Amino acid sequence: MIFRAIALLMLLIAPAGAEELRGTGDLGLIVEREAGSLLVVDRSERAAIGRIEGLGDLSHASLVYSPDERFAYVFGRDGGLTKVDILTRAIVNRVVQAGNSIGGAISDDGRLVAVSNYEPGGVKVFDAETLELVADIPMGSKTVGIADVPGGRFVVATWDTGEVWLLDHSAEPADPVITKLTGIGANPYDALLTGDGRTYIVGLFGEKGLTAVDLWQDPPRATRFLPDYGKDQPDLPVYKMPHLQGWTLADGIYALPAVGLHQLLWVDAATLSEIARTDLAGQPVFAVARPDKREVWVNFAPPDNDKVQVVDVLTRQVTDTLTPGKGVLHMEFAPRGREVWLSVRDENRVEIRDARSHELLGEIPAQAPSGIFFTDRAHRTGL
Repeated sequence: MIFRAIALLMLLIAPAGAEELRGTGDLGLIVEREAGSLLVVDRSERAAIGRIEGLGDLSHASLVYSPDERFAYVFGRDGGLTKVDILTRAIVNRVVQAGNSIGGAISDDGRLVAVSNYEPGGVKVFDAETLELVADIPMGSKTVGIADVPGGRFVVATWDTGEVWLLDHSAEPADPVITKLTGIGANPYDALLTGDGRTYIVGLFGEKGLTAVDLWQDPPRATRFLPDYGKDQPDLPVYKMPHLQGWTLADGIYALPAVGLHQLLWVDAATLSEIARTDLAGQPVFAVARPDKREVWVNFAPPDNDKVQVVDVLTRQVTDTLTPGKGVLHMEFAPRGREVWLSVRDENRVEIRDARSHELLGEIPAQAPSGIFFTDRAHRTGL
């Protein structure tokens, strides 16, 4: 009798326990920059399900996910590296590892987290489980555009010295094999690694043009391209630098936001030659492809940061101009492209739109939201 009573009790409580279990595939984090917090969101419910607080200065924050999508590593402007658990919605560990950091990456096996620093410069590499320091790599410069490269490697550019460093931690994490490329160009300000891990594209602030590094070559080979873009046009004041991780590769063509111009540049990925330009409503910041690569969505620096323009990849023409509200800082597509989420910082909300009809589907209140990061990023190289 007692056994049957216990069995019945277990059956009654089992559903409650099951309801507490959940996957991570439809979750995401939204940076609330001024509050120093992360909003945990459920894409399926189009809703916030919690908040993680106490992450310091998130004014230029980014994050990466562990391979199981449960943990996120947040890189704060105050040099903080914070590991958070998105299921328990809690901080697991936090270290202030520098005076000013600008981003980071996680190795392809999920064991190492690398942080790119402005102050004191260089790169620091940490154990993903414990956040213990594994390697400190001085470079004599601020570093930008760090990305993970297949094979336990990281690649990063140096602002002050115009170099690209490839760090291979595969054999000895604490003592990486370093390959250094010089003469990349004046003042690299950001960079992008293509999804196949082959091409690292570096944007230059100190001179016209860009540099592509072919990481499949041994040693890696750098090629300058578009050295004359905008040469015959007056430079406009740059209110916000483009983010190169928003660059798009669609149908073998790069769609690149131009620095100091109201244009999107179209470049053949094979030849690195310019093939077209699209005039835009303002200075582009992010140019993000819908997952099927059929459209590119572009947001803008002030004073045009209330707009988002949609560009057709085939015709390279603007097909729609949306006005979600002041301070559209970031856009993130659902993994298969059904929806797009937009952070509207100055109106303290996140807007959700159908990615094809552009119809407004919902809104989520948020405190000065900026970056939106869905967990599918855990399985994409360079993010």
